Amino acid sequence: MAARHHPLVGGLLALFLALTGLIALPPAPAHAATPVCALVCDTLDPSKAQQDTFPVPNRTINGRTLRLHVSDPDSAAWASIDNGVVGDAVWLDRSWDRGATWDGLLGKASVPGSWTGTRTLMYNITDPVAHRRGWIRACGDAAGVTCTDWVYPKVCDGTACDGADPATAAGDDTPVPATTLFGRTISLHVDQRGGTAWGVIVGGGAGDEIWLDRSWDGGASHPEGSSLGRTSVSSGATSTRTALFATRDPRGLLYGGAVRACGREAAHQEGSCTAWARPAPTRARGAADALMASYRTDEGWWRSSWWNSAVALTTVVEFAEQSGRHDYDWAIARTYEQNRGVFPAGGRSSDPIEGHFISRAIDDAGWWAVAWLTAYDYTGDRRYLEEAVTITNYVHQYWDTGTCGGGVWWDRERTYKNAVTNGLYLWLTTSLHQRISGDTVWGARATTAADWYLASGMINSSGLVNDGITSGCANNGQTVWSYNQGLAIGAFTQLWRSTGSTRYLDTAKRLADTAISSTALTRGGVLTESCDIGTASCDDNQKQFKGIFVRHLADLADATGSTAYKAYVTKQADSVWTADRDALNRLGQRWSGAAPNVSDWRTQASALEALTAAGRLAG
Repeated sequence: MAARHHPLVGGLLALFLALTGLIALPPAPAHAATPVCALVCDTLDPSKAQQDTFPVPNRTINGRTLRLHVSDPDSAAWASIDNGVVGDAVWLDRSWDRGATWDGLLGKASVPGSWTGTRTLMYNITDPVAHRRGWIRACGDAAGVTCTDWVYPKVCDGTACDGADPATAAGDDTPVPATTLFGRTISLHVDQRGGTAWGVIVGGGAGDEIWLDRSWDGGASHPEGSSLGRTSVSSGATSTRTALFATRDPRGLLYGGAVRACGREAAHQEGSCTAWARPAPTRARGAADALMASYRTDEGWWRSSWWNSAVALTTVVEFAEQSGRHDYDWAIARTYEQNRGVFPAGGRSSDPIEGHFISRAIDDAGWWAVAWLTAYDYTGDRRYLEEAVTITNYVHQYWDTGTCGGGVWWDRERTYKNAVTNGLYLWLTTSLHQRISGDTVWGARATTAADWYLASGMINSSGLVNDGITSGCANNGQTVWSYNQGLAIGAFTQLWRSTGSTRYLDTAKRLADTAISSTALTRGGVLTESCDIGTASCDDNQKQFKGIFVRHLADLADATGSTAYKAYVTKQADSVWTADRDALNRLGQRWSGAAPNVSDWRTQASALEALTAAGRLAG
């Protein structure tokens, strides 16, 4: 009787040969793949691709040419077959687990009559919304099935790519405690500057194994990144290590990848893993990567908070400006193009968005004008300046001298005049005056707004900004929030830059001096909201206030050269990084690190502002 191969062994051998390119596996049974949208959506026509490159070799099938096309700016691919005959077919396979399984027959197309070739539609290589990194290959059937190599089996981040030697690392940190297993010590090592990681096992024996897991969603899943660099301790040795692996995939729009080291003792099947961690090349880059992991590439915003997304984008642009890094430049245009249109209530906000980032909430519109002015300063693209002018013109419609002698209403229903809307208006009018050559209109509006603000009573006798004014035009005594204080500091600082009037700079300094000394906003030297105290909790809006304050205080520090203001900003950044950060570089609401604490993309954006501001003042 002939020897029989175990089917599992045969299947693993076939998979190994396929992954190494020695054979092509037959296509998986056709089924409907879940559509993916990133910068483009699946099934886009290749004629709309931004680029056409051929990163893997073509394959020949009985004289036909099978080719994989990739557009990196779109993070998408398509396949073509040429020199064929009627009935020849071409399609894509896409895998989310390094080729172990795949969605097959994507975009399958057959050569029609009188043609000699055809192509598929485009499909995404990456799925950042679902935190999945994909592989894609082209396959064809021309009296025989053949596939190209998979594209991008390695993650590359600049010069750092999967598989490098740990000896090339620029540093060696162990960000989380090692784990032990049967006397072996398993540890995670990272090169913070390079954003790479490797695993080490020591105190073992021959056959012990070490590997890395890599996750794009903070450890919740890792189908594409399990068992990376798996290696065994050789005979006569007691330790070994994996190769280096990257934790950022800019080409795949995946940032802040988490890694952990895992190991197994040779005589046992069970393994043990360290906690997950993320490298941080710099404090601000580590925070920015974690923030961008929550960005919706398909929709162009951070989902569920409209005005907060404007502030988050402002923070990302300021990070790019300060750091000189261009990793996220694409997100500026993406946010603009995906959101300047019309959305029904519930689509972006509880209010309808009427185009040009405008809704009934006047302050919400103002935050978007700030974002586009910041984007204009960074990119020089005039469409952003024009958008800011459009929005600020809308805000100006609600300047009303008929009630309390002036001021901008908070909402279209004209129910409340408050500090945030008027602080935004003052900052925006001053900023437009500075950016529009020969302007007199916005400059005049800015000085009028400043005079009204100073006379309105919103700044109380202690030098703190309360939330707004009553219907009787008096300070309403409501909560002192850091962002109201910060907006006023920033607006009066900029107005001083425009006019040279010392009374504006004196106002900004008085507001700043009070904020950093009063327990209403500062405790133990750390910026603290009223909702940061005791068992209180901050809502989604309040989570982002402190970053706005620090941004504007840093502007005043730059304008005055004050060592006290600079030291305060530095203190915030240091506290955020040392007391308010976990191993995944997630930054919480309470910058002192006190419990109870929460973290999400809003708290991340706010804390990133502190790190960026400190970096700007240190530069």
